[in-house]
Amino acid sequence: MKNKIILFCLCLMVMTGLHAQGKYSGLGKAETSESSMFGNRTSPVYFGFRIGPAFAFVNSDDPMLNGGSMKAGLSFGAIVGVQVTESAPILVESGLTFVQKGGRGYVTMTDGTRAKFNFNLGYLQLPLIVKYSLAVDDHMRFQPFLGGYFGLGLGGKIKNFKDRNAYGSFSNNDHTFRRFDAGLRFGCGFCYDLAYVELGYDFGLANIGKDDFDVTHNGCLFLNLGVNF
Repeated sequence: MKNKIILFCLCLMVMTGLHAQGKYSGLGKAETSESSMFGNRTSPVYFGFRIGPAFAFVNSDDPMLNGGSMKAGLSFGAIVGVQVTESAPILVESGLTFVQKGGRGYVTMTDGTRAKFNFNLGYLQLPLIVKYSLAVDDHMRFQPFLGGYFGLGLGGKIKNFKDRNAYGSFSNNDHTFRRFDAGLRFGCGFCYDLAYVELGYDFGLANIGKDDFDVTHNGCLFLNLGVNF
């Protein structure tokens, strides 16, 4: 199922890029002052697709939820952005993305043995970031960004390899996670015409553990590829 989703997203990105490239390829060099920011077009609004790997972990005071070792997952979604002022290259961007977070860890049990745990957390996220677009030339732009994100846990599994037991990450068990997540997002993107790549980090601020006395936070490093049109 995951491979089908990845293939669908890649095909959608390629078709979108080809369509947009055909639409704008006849414009040649930049014709307006906005073209250095948005790539050979005049509209201040842009749309895009993103897909790439995510490397996540969970830090928790609760040893049963502490997954400090990174776990690889997938991030993909769609975004929309707009220039907020005509006098400065400042952009506001949002959208909807699905990201696989979680972590891996070991817990020392009461009998002295160590149990391996895997935490799989699937979130639907709404990012809200501000970008500053630095033009290198008519084609290339660097876009450092800062903002936040809100996440809703959709599903996932906690796997106890010692007992060979698996249960829902957001189920009603004591040592599971709350569905709501929120935090800071920062990083930097790079545009070359329609193509886009970004490296960023989600710093979780919400306590996603169910015990108010044990603090549990998400962390996630992501690398996204995509197109803007």
